[in-house]
Amino acid sequence: MPSRTWAPPAPYDLARTLRVLRRGRGDPACRQEGDGTWWRCSRTPAGPVTLRISDGPDTVTGRLITGTAWGPGGDWALEQLPALLGAGDDPDAFRPRHRVVAAAHRKHGGLRLARTGLVMESLVPSVLEQRITTGSAHYAWRRLLSLYGEQPPGPAPEGMRVPPSAAVWRRVPSWEWHRAGVDRSRAAAILRACSYAPRLEEAAAMALPAAMVRLQLIPGIGPWTAAETLPRTLGAPDALTLGDLHLPVQISHALTGNHGGTDEQMLELLEPYAGQRHRAARLILLGGRLPNRRAHRAPHSRIAHL
Repeated sequence: MPSRTWAPPAPYDLARTLRVLRRGRGDPACRQEGDGTWWRCSRTPAGPVTLRISDGPDTVTGRLITGTAWGPGGDWALEQLPALLGAGDDPDAFRPRHRVVAAAHRKHGGLRLARTGLVMESLVPSVLEQRITTGSAHYAWRRLLSLYGEQPPGPAPEGMRVPPSAAVWRRVPSWEWHRAGVDRSRAAAILRACSYAPRLEEAAAMALPAAMVRLQLIPGIGPWTAAETLPRTLGAPDALTLGDLHLPVQISHALTGNHGGTDEQMLELLEPYAGQRHRAARLILLGGRLPNRRAHRAPHSRIAHL
């Protein structure tokens, strides 16, 4: 099986870099083992791939990350490996402007922004997360992949699945969306996106503003969903999520100590980080001093029993 190695910069935190790609601990497409090894099952332009990412010492560079791939998409995945691990990210461009951000930046200086180069892989679970609890969205993702995901190539851990192709997503019957707790509007948004999947995948080669516009041409995909998708696809440091129930409150509390917060206030507070607002928000969330999360507008989002 082909493999590729990459010597990370120091400091570098593999788990923090890749964890944003995992949709809950039981994600069938992305898993972290107890020894720190990561497994990813993806659908690349060249086909399905299973990618194992391991971290170990090296006598020359001090540290070496090795990616090993199985399946038709193996060469594509290994070519993209450094970008996936954050090699194209430039954290040195970031300048903390608040004490809490500076402390988080020092503590989590090994964070890099991963770039998958894949749109639909992040778009579908982002749509599932619209307007419901995170736990309910992760349940839907797990259930749908267990039923319609593809058996991964190579020695992937038991239970892992390659996410369905756009054609397979479009064949999911309405009652299975319902049993997974996905309401009609979110299912329809996913199906519409799948109808234009090749055009949406083109956003992986676009600058962030053009990519945001491209995704939002699909009814049911707004600024929130696009901004949840593109940091993973592009590794975009300025893809700040707007319209979130919790994020403005968390940012406001961390930077000012005040309770409450709006998108407008968050944008004002993060204006000094223009070009790096997503990274600033990530560091603030890692840095603590966060208020209790608001009760979700849709706390009972399991609809299968209805």
